[in-house]
Amino acid sequence: MLENTDYTIGVAAGLTTSVLWTGTSLFFTAAGQRIGPTAVNTLRLFLAIIFLTFIHRILSGSWLPTAQAGQILYLAVSGVVGLTLGDQALFTAFVDIGPRRSMLIMSTAPLFAALFGNLFLYEVLPRQSWLGMILTIGGVGWVILERPPLTAGNPQPNWSRGIFLAFVGAACQAGGLLLSKQGIGHGWLPREQHLTAQTATLLRIIFGAVATLPIFGVHWLRQRKRRLAEGIASPYHGSVRSGLLLTCCGAIVGPTLGVWMSLVAGDRVPIGIAQTLCSLPPLFILPLVAWLYKEKIGPRAIIGALLAIGGIYILASASQAH
Repeated sequence: MLENTDYTIGVAAGLTTSVLWTGTSLFFTAAGQRIGPTAVNTLRLFLAIIFLTFIHRILSGSWLPTAQAGQILYLAVSGVVGLTLGDQALFTAFVDIGPRRSMLIMSTAPLFAALFGNLFLYEVLPRQSWLGMILTIGGVGWVILERPPLTAGNPQPNWSRGIFLAFVGAACQAGGLLLSKQGIGHGWLPREQHLTAQTATLLRIIFGAVATLPIFGVHWLRQRKRRLAEGIASPYHGSVRSGLLLTCCGAIVGPTLGVWMSLVAGDRVPIGIAQTLCSLPPLFILPLVAWLYKEKIGPRAIIGALLAIGGIYILASASQAH
């Protein structure tokens, strides 16, 4: 009964993550167009540290988390892989090829996660779960492929780079979730020594934020040198103030609440399932994009959404056999 309750909580946390990350993709895409993806990636993590530290103080009574050396090491590497390298690649892809195409490619992350979970945590998914994953991923892909063709007035010169970086982001997100689960204590520590998901999130983001600093410094120096040499203005448009505000909103929705919920999911269900449930922003973003960008939703997108919903139902009902 307790296992079924944990599974249900994990499923709910994964779905909540997808809702939160839907807002994140919109906030950070808009912010990246104003102040650049590298600045967004760096700033949002330091803002998240502030928010998560106060939450940790409220929940645990202490400002600083405590953990074993091995847990800290796993979470440090997880932060660098998932939050520094993976999200830097993803945010650049958002700008290069747009949020919908980026999230389509990111829908492959559950496949990476299932593979990593099997290799390193010996998580074996039953046939029912694989069926749910395949339906969900297929439905998400079908939804996102419903898109008007590019026109000459809307060029995307960094198409190849964006595609490649989106795949890098997918692999890094899955690897980061695996390392986070190991950092909590799965696979090598008894349950009573496991960290809470909130504590693990704070530790992970601290290391991820520190690792972004050299990337931000190198990027800023290169951009400044280029602008001075070529006499060009900033490649971004819109006000810096609005970019900072959008980044702050995205930091609350994404690395603070979203990453926290993703670790709750990863802590309670196999990471292949957790990653699948965390990879649904394309479904939730569909009506928002239709409203904000006036894109028409056709029958293909509706069918894809129904397939994905069917897959989610199968994954959720798997708790009865878990």
